[in-house]
Amino acid sequence: MKNFLKYFSIVAVVLMAGMVFVSCSKNDDPADNDVFVGTYNGRVTYQNGSESKSNDNGKVTVVKVGSDYNFVFSDGIPDLTGVRFRKDGDNTVVSIDEDVTKIIRITASKLTIGYAKDGATWTADCNR
Repeated sequence: MKNFLKYFSIVAVVLMAGMVFVSCSKNDDPADNDVFVGTYNGRVTYQNGSESKSNDNGKVTVVKVGSDYNFVFSDGIPDLTGVRFRKDGDNTVVSIDEDVTKIIRITASKLTIGYAKDGATWTADCNR
């Protein structure tokens, strides 16, 4: 049992250290990194039929792995996952999905989302 606790403690420390290395500073531009985790704060909204959610002090956590972005919203707003981008100009990424109406701009300090898919609409105007 002591050995199990010892190994479990080592694994937990290694996992926490890995999270520290993966999370990014506020100066990191997601377009310049293959792995990025950052939280943006500001106005978030969601509309789907009669369901409506909004918060002027909401959060969006951006997780990028490779070329896939995931946007994890606060306040019970469904997440946007598997969004793909191409680099387009100075610190701006533009979505290249064909089946949705969207504009998503993300830089080191600003996140703007206007995304409509399957009758639902997400918006965000956030800073980091």
